[in-house]
Amino acid sequence: MHEIEPYYRWRDDYIAAEDERSPFYETEYSEFEYDKQIYNYLLHPQWDYFGSNTLYLKVLFVDYDRQYAIIEFIGEWNDAIDNDIMSLKREILESIMGQAINKFILIGENVLNFHSSDDCYYEEWFQEVEDGWIAGVNFRDHVIDEFKSNNIDYYINFGGELDELNWRQLKPLQFFKKVEELMTKRLN
Repeated sequence: MHEIEPYYRWRDDYIAAEDERSPFYETEYSEFEYDKQIYNYLLHPQWDYFGSNTLYLKVLFVDYDRQYAIIEFIGEWNDAIDNDIMSLKREILESIMGQAINKFILIGENVLNFHSSDDCYYEEWFQEVEDGWIAGVNFRDHVIDEFKSNNIDYYINFGGELDELNWRQLKPLQFFKKVEELMTKRLN
């Protein structure tokens, strides 16, 4: 896992550590010291800690004018033990939503497991995005099944083309437009 870096090809377009409105503003990263881990597995130092012992993230891009954020995750999403959604909501999402962001693209190809608790924080987040949406992109099938079996898919959209997007070939705006198009079809 230590070799899996957060996606870095958009760094010419956006760096959360350089964004004064980001919860990760002025975060400094080591290129050589592995200071994060999930269980016994070291993580690449570019991942960001937000309060979970098993799930890390990277805010890859935020567009304040178009009101969207793209966030990549790695690890085990565990609401049952660590209440990861509460930490994510309180430590990261509320700060981002405070900047009028109401559309979220969550990249989950490196989320290895999901363990549910209740859906209160998902419901709260969903209600607070009002005219926006939350889309899960490229999550693994068994992880999506767990989200669905716990009715979290009512709040986060999964499935169809969202599960197979080749997003790395796109610039952030192109990726957003593609997801927005899919979400608009679903919501209409």
